[in-house]
Amino acid sequence: MTILKPIRAAAGGLILLAACGVAAPANAQAAANVAASEWTIGPIINGRNHSRGMPLQPTPGRNGAWHIDLPQAPGSVHYVTFRHGSLAGKSRIVMRYRIEAAPGVRISPRGYPQWEALLTPYFQRRGDNWSAAGRFETYRWYGTFASKPMQRGEHVIVAPLTANWTALERSTAHGNSAAFRDALAHADEVGFVLGGGDGYGHGAFASGRARLVVTEFRVE
Repeated sequence: MTILKPIRAAAGGLILLAACGVAAPANAQAAANVAASEWTIGPIINGRNHSRGMPLQPTPGRNGAWHIDLPQAPGSVHYVTFRHGSLAGKSRIVMRYRIEAAPGVRISPRGYPQWEALLTPYFQRRGDNWSAAGRFETYRWYGTFASKPMQRGEHVIVAPLTANWTALERSTAHGNSAAFRDALAHADEVGFVLGGGDGYGHGAFASGRARLVVTEFRVE
């Protein structure tokens, strides 16, 4: 079960956001320009990939960069993650990226073409069962304080792991610090989500040709 969360959209107005998740296996690696082949465009839940019309992995580029060509509707990109392992002792996530698109091309949340999509840093605790029920409500965490509208140009996201991250329903890192510490210690997937409209990770699409180029992603 997912509970909708109200937030203020970049273009103004109150909309509802919910969280959705992604799964994968565990190998603890430090992330500094993790190879494109290590990333997954998902989430894959019960054998179904919720990113529609997309390859499983990003396309490698030069100097460790990689890119995703954003689809047009009905395609969408939801979660982009890799297997990092525990975040214990880590202090922040840093992401540098650019969005390439022709003037007038809009990147919107799936089902909400009138809004701008958001990009949000994310991590998931190992062993999530996707229910968001009971203790599993605190297995997926979103750096909503660092969300950025998906607009053309160069961008940097810095998401301290001491900030007030948001879980699936009502929990926050500051309000439920024990659960957040446990999630950091037992983290598995790390990355970012695209969405807006009715969910931070509920997907985004472009109205024309658009590319998301990640030039750096570090867990420090």
